[in-house]
Amino acid sequence: MRVRDDYRSLTGKEKAAVLMLSLGDEFVAKIFNNMEDIEIRELSQSMSELGTVSAVIVEQLFIEFSEKISMPGDLIGTPESTERLIKKVIGQERGDQIMKGVQGPEGRTMWEKLDNINEQLLANYLKNEYPQTIAVVLAKLQPEHAAKVMASLPESLSMEVVNRMLDMDSVQKEVVDEVEETLRREFISTLDKSDNRDSHEAVAEIINGLDRSTENRLMNMLDERNRDSADKIRELMFTFDDLAKIDAAGIQTLLRIVEKKTLAIALKGASDTLKWAFFDNMSERAEQMMQEDIAAMGPVRLREVDEAQAEIVSVAKKLSTNGEIAITGGGDDGELIY
Repeated sequence: MRVRDDYRSLTGKEKAAVLMLSLGDEFVAKIFNNMEDIEIRELSQSMSELGTVSAVIVEQLFIEFSEKISMPGDLIGTPESTERLIKKVIGQERGDQIMKGVQGPEGRTMWEKLDNINEQLLANYLKNEYPQTIAVVLAKLQPEHAAKVMASLPESLSMEVVNRMLDMDSVQKEVVDEVEETLRREFISTLDKSDNRDSHEAVAEIINGLDRSTENRLMNMLDERNRDSADKIRELMFTFDDLAKIDAAGIQTLLRIVEKKTLAIALKGASDTLKWAFFDNMSERAEQMMQEDIAAMGPVRLREVDEAQAEIVSVAKKLSTNGEIAITGGGDDGELIY
C-alpha cells in the first residue's frame, strides 16, 4: 500500500480524517457528538479511504493546528478501522447508518447519489432516455464521472446529448421537471436547481475528461454542425499542452507531486515545447535521467499516455484552484485559467 507522504496534496477532508484517526476515542466522541450525521458520513468516507499516512504528515498536521506532537508510527485508515471507531464512539445503531452511507451510493442530493453509481450502469439506464434528459443528468454530475458515462453511451447519442447541453438554457426548466419526475421514485431526493453554469463550460469539462480518440471524434462532429460552439468549447477546455503556460514555480510544484513514472509516460507523447517546460525546471542530472527513461520505455500505447496526461492535468487543476500554481492564458492580459 502506498504511503501518503506529501502534506500539500491532502485535501481539507483528508486533513480532518488524519486528525480524527490520531485522536483518542474520548476526543473523537466529543467531536462527533457536535456534528450532523451527513458531516460524520463525509468525514468517515475520507477516513476509510485514507490508506497509510506517514508520521511526518501527522506531525505537520498538528503543527498546523499549533499543537507540537510527534507521532511514533504511521496511521492506517481503512473501512474496517473506521467502522470500529465510529460504532465505539457513537453507538452500534447510529454507526451502522453512517457506515451504510460510507460503503454505498449515498449523498445529500440525487446528483451526489448518481455520482456514486457505476458509469456503465448509469449509461445503460440513460441510453433509453430522451437526449434532453441525459443532457441534464450529465450537466449535473461531476465532470470526471460525466465523461466516463458519456464515453459509455453510443457515439451518435453522445453527439446528440452534446448539442442538447449547448442549447439547454431554453429548455432547462421543463427538462429538469421531467428528470425530477423520472428519477424521484428511485433516489427519493431533493433536486437542486441552483446550478447555472454556462452550457459550453459544462460540455468543455466533460469532453476534457474523455480519451483523446473520443474527444477528437466528438469535436470533429461538432465542428461540422456548430463551428462557433466548437471554438468556444476549445477555448474553455484545459489540456496537457496548457501546462506549458505554467510559470517555473508552478512546474517545480508539479515535479514535486507527480510520480516520475507518470511524468515520463505523459511526456512521451508531448510536444518538444512542453517537454522542455519540464526539463528546464529539473536539475541537469534529473533531466538526463528523465530523458533516458523516456527513450528506454520504447513504444507506449496512446491510452496509457492519455491516462498519464489526464492524471497530471487533474493535479494541476486542483493546485490552480487552491491557488498553489498559476496557469496563465495565451494572451497578454494575464488571465488565469482554472
